[in-house]
Amino acid sequence: MVVDGDRVVTHFFECKEPGYRGWRWAVTVARASRAKVVTLDETVLLPGPDALLAPEWVPWSERLRPGDMGPGDLLPTEAEDPRLEPGYSGADAPPPNSALPDAVTPQNLADLVEAEDATPEPADRGDRADRATDRVADTSPAPERGSIASVAEELGMRRARVLSRYGLHAAADRWDEAFGAKTPMAQAAPAPCVTCGFLLPLAGSLRQAFGVCANEFSPADGRVVSLAYGCGGHSEAAVMPKPPRRAAPVLDSMATDAFPLRPSPDSGSVITAEAESEDLGHS
Repeated sequence: MVVDGDRVVTHFFECKEPGYRGWRWAVTVARASRAKVVTLDETVLLPGPDALLAPEWVPWSERLRPGDMGPGDLLPTEAEDPRLEPGYSGADAPPPNSALPDAVTPQNLADLVEAEDATPEPADRGDRADRATDRVADTSPAPERGSIASVAEELGMRRARVLSRYGLHAAADRWDEAFGAKTPMAQAAPAPCVTCGFLLPLAGSLRQAFGVCANEFSPADGRVVSLAYGCGGHSEAAVMPKPPRRAAPVLDSMATDAFPLRPSPDSGSVITAEAESEDLGHS
């Protein structure tokens, strides 16, 4: 029981419902001044000190982590995402002081209707408004082949939004943390990636600090790495020497070789096979 105020008391009762461990039924009663009847104010189920509660709700944009997306998942981006900015703006719009209106506005239509009124042809106002609308449509700028947007579209570069400066810095910090100069692998590497032959440079401003590793035996294969990163798979770290080539065998078949049979008993000289044949002939 807890006293909430003058003649106001809340009684707590243990909840027996499954799944509500530690919750309590709170019944608040009150008695008016000089009254003999107690009034029931409210009854509510409240968590106790040891109640099992759900974690605090976090928006999905903050719960999402790298690798959570799977096949078929869609990740919408906010209209005001700080990582993105418009890829192009006003490429096909006429200059501010151009004589061509950019859209049919009531002011444009009214001006053209007055111009139609000044024409000598008799016509009602509805026809004049229709002709004025046609004139506005005829004078509206059509997309030209040489415009910035059309050229960018032909080159495959016409994107509604591109990375902003904040998005570039966020990506650079993330990549440098994973494959940067401060990682244990880079600290033990014989040389940085900027001198490695397996490094593929990036395009744009990030090529000054990052590239893509193309060494299949490197732990960063296919990853964006900092130019200051390094690993043991550096192309110039340890060049294996070529195995020595064995000399070609030499065959001498132009002369005969003398092989000793036994030493001479008196002089210790060696008796050749030719001398022995002569001795055998004289015996």
